[in-house]
Amino acid sequence: MIDVLVVDDHVIVRQGLRGMLAAEPDLDVVGEAGSGPEAVAMVGAHAPDVVLMDLRMPGGDGVAATTAITEQHPGTHVVVLTTYDTDADILRAVEAGAAGYLLKDCSQAELTSAIRAAARGETVLTPSVAARLVSRMRGPQPESLSPREVQVLGLVAVGRTNAEIGRELHITEATVKTHLLRTFSKLDVSDRTAAVTVARERGLLS
Repeated sequence: MIDVLVVDDHVIVRQGLRGMLAAEPDLDVVGEAGSGPEAVAMVGAHAPDVVLMDLRMPGGDGVAATTAITEQHPGTHVVVLTTYDTDADILRAVEAGAAGYLLKDCSQAELTSAIRAAARGETVLTPSVAARLVSRMRGPQPESLSPREVQVLGLVAVGRTNAEIGRELHITEATVKTHLLRTFSKLDVSDRTAAVTVARERGLLS
């Protein structure tokens, strides 16, 4: 039997996954958790073979929980099951030690196959996720933003004008514009809205 822990902040999702996995003779759901910290505690209590981990949860995100689980319980394999497929989310999960990354639109057969593969110590990725990782590894790495550029863009994201940003950071409006132009160049965008969108996708802005 493969013991599975289901982690998601939505009760109905957890119940749906439990019901789905109950139909499989070799899979046993040993528990449910609604947050990252709760998941870490339950792994310590139940030592499941595989954890199905939601990525974004208000009570504590899945990446931090994945990091803790893989460090503290190397015999437990984490498979991320999420609706998010941005480069930043994928990389954060993989770097945290996740053995798999699936999207919630996958089929029951894909999900159960991934759980069994993860239990064997294999890596499992949704095809679209695998393609994004390969593309990112082959392509040039984006130039990183400086702390000041991130600070300026963060204020743009909450609606500040250049003049307001200058006053808040005690720099001239011309300096604000310079930071933004450099940011646009690094992110390969042409306007403020696109810069904020791309920065969020890459995990540069919360």
